[in-house]
Amino acid sequence: MSKKLSTLQQALDVVEALEPEEQAILLNIISKRLAQQRRNELIEDIAQARDDYQKGNVKRGSISNLMAELDE
Repeated sequence: MSKKLSTLQQALDVVEALEPEEQAILLNIISKRLAQQRRNELIEDIAQARDDYQKGNVKRGSISNLMAELDE
């Protein structure tokens, strides 16, 4: 068993030892943290895209233009 799987199993064991209400609270907290993490990643992606656009590293065109460029 890998260390990561072992750690996951330990976490599951701890969660299963909690009361059902505590498990629900934990699930809610984890869900909110994951959503915030996704928002932060999206904010970073948007900032990078804006930076690329301002530096002229972005090309615009149709799908046909893209396909033609890929064929070159």
